[in-house]
Amino acid sequence: MSSAALPSYELLPGADDSPVILHVPHSARDIPGDVRAGIVLDDEALEGELDRITDAHTARIAAEAAELSAAAPWRFVNRLSRLVVDPERFPDEREEMLAVGMGAVYTRTTHQGALRPEGFDPEPLIERYFRPYARAMTQAVADRLAATGRAVIIDVHSYPTARLPYELHGEGPRPPVCLGTDSFHTPPELLTAAREAFAQCGETGLDSPFGGTYVPLEYYGSEPRVSALMVEIRRDMYMTEPGGPAGPGLHRLATALAELVDAVPH
Repeated sequence: MSSAALPSYELLPGADDSPVILHVPHSARDIPGDVRAGIVLDDEALEGELDRITDAHTARIAAEAAELSAAAPWRFVNRLSRLVVDPERFPDEREEMLAVGMGAVYTRTTHQGALRPEGFDPEPLIERYFRPYARAMTQAVADRLAATGRAVIIDVHSYPTARLPYELHGEGPRPPVCLGTDSFHTPPELLTAAREAFAQCGETGLDSPFGGTYVPLEYYGSEPRVSALMVEIRRDMYMTEPGGPAGPGLHRLATALAELVDAVPH
């Protein structure tokens, strides 16, 4: 955690002719001090929650994949914990995770205990962090569309081996790699390329335990030139759970992700 104000995101340039954006929204643990003050957990409990909720080392997987790719993808990386805001949630009543206190600003923990006090107003955090992040990601997609005629968002996530109580759809399979899709934005050829790339890492599943993928709202459901796929990696494939160090599986996953990036025509 951090007491200093940090930029909430970073856009790391790739090749000029690459349409690919690796989006890494949940890898960081940093929480600005004034945001920490609004969380009711003590320091030990908060560290445990960060261990469970953070997609640890996914920024490293994306960085290594970018180095291995023939044409480097662009990377859009959240530098603050998802306990500040979750940039992938709907910021309104459309968000189904509101049912478990995990909308754009979380009020409940992974075990459904209190994270923030009753009556907490999320709007200041949404205005300070969520909206600037969304605008910047929208601009990153617009830039790829202008430069290459399309944009391909590959969302890089991880998930725990054992289901956590907050999961709304956790009763299904938990394969080594879960591919999240959208009926409008995930073309069959992108899904096929992902299955082929990650076959070296074991079984790939579809939309279980997590489904869908992230597209900025300005383009969601309306711009067919924006493709998207979510890659959810089961954490025992590359790290010690919960919140532990990365292991040798990380390089194999980064290699597979680089293979997927290179399968996208430039």
